[in-house]
Amino acid sequence: MKLTDIKQQVKRQDRYSIFVDGKYVFSFSENELLNLHLKIGQEYTEQSLDELKKNAIEDKAYMRTLDMLMRRSRSEWELRDYLKRKDYEQDVTEKTIARLVRAGFVDDKKFATAWVENRRLLKATSKRKLQMELKQKRIDSQIIDQVLSEDETDERDVLKDLIAKKSQQTRYQDPQKLMAYLMRQGFNYQDVKDTLENHE
Repeated sequence: MKLTDIKQQVKRQDRYSIFVDGKYVFSFSENELLNLHLKIGQEYTEQSLDELKKNAIEDKAYMRTLDMLMRRSRSEWELRDYLKRKDYEQDVTEKTIARLVRAGFVDDKKFATAWVENRRLLKATSKRKLQMELKQKRIDSQIIDQVLSEDETDERDVLKDLIAKKSQQTRYQDPQKLMAYLMRQGFNYQDVKDTLENHE
């Protein structure tokens, strides 16, 4: 079997279609194409072609997860879940995750730290709610505890800001509704009660 053509794809110009004996067989990213030193005219046995097919599947899984990470950072579980939904075999998933970890693209500690910092910038959020959000991303509980212990935000200051903002809204003029809202946001009951009393 002979590699008869290598064509740059029209829709994905960072990928190249590989043709063997005139038929399309799989595709590679530009980097993987260079790593494998593929050239038109190369001969392959069925076994060596199977190895290339396996490389192509792993390459596509890696590039797909990289595309996701370029849009926003993800936890390791999110990437595993994505690869599972795309029906990749377990060994492909493991190799992909390991490669991403080696490259520094997957790090749940960095992810959790960035998540907390971004949420703090965007809105007033309780530590309890942050903890729940990170648990939903399947971040290890030890990492969550460590990241939240490093967060120096004063919960009562967050509460004061949130109460000042929400109390301006008509729907939260009723203290009971405001308290219920704050409790739903994960703030401690006593903190909410004390801060509301001081606000009044």
